[in-house]
Amino acid sequence: MIQHILILMTLLSSYQNSKTVFEFNSACPIELWQVVDDVVMGGKSSGNFTLTDEGYGLFNGGVSIENNGGFSSVRLNLDSFKIGKEKAIVLDVRGDGSEFQLRIKASIYDRHSFVYNFKTSGEWETILIPLNKMTASFRGFAVNLANFNQKQFNQLGILRSSKKNTSFQLEIKRISLK
Repeated sequence: MIQHILILMTLLSSYQNSKTVFEFNSACPIELWQVVDDVVMGGKSSGNFTLTDEGYGLFNGGVSIENNGGFSSVRLNLDSFKIGKEKAIVLDVRGDGSEFQLRIKASIYDRHSFVYNFKTSGEWETILIPLNKMTASFRGFAVNLANFNQKQFNQLGILRSSKKNTSFQLEIKRISLK
């Protein structure tokens, strides 16, 4: 019992020291999120983004490599989300055991994104992504720019890519900065 209380206190402390980017619940504005699949370039992947009965964000679907495809993504445009002393993006997620990519843009007008790959375990977990480890990328290729070092970002997204046909699922409770 004491161990459970200590775990709960640790979790509450970590939430108190963070800044929420988006928290999912049954009343959250899920319509702000936009699915972008490889169909924009002729591919056949199909992603969905909905709320679960529990109020979590659910990004799921299928990645298809037909017609040179291979990705599905979901993104959220923000009004200049300011970064203060925070050093990392924190994801509270439950994936299907596969690898996903977190993507942010300092400006929605940038062609490149700053990306970081993370693997899920199949269980609920908290994934800490250091902002200064996010590298510049454009259409899957590295861009010769410094790692992310901005004071704000305007877009945040999650991408699932694959070099083979596969289904995917990622539930999201909360995205924050810490």
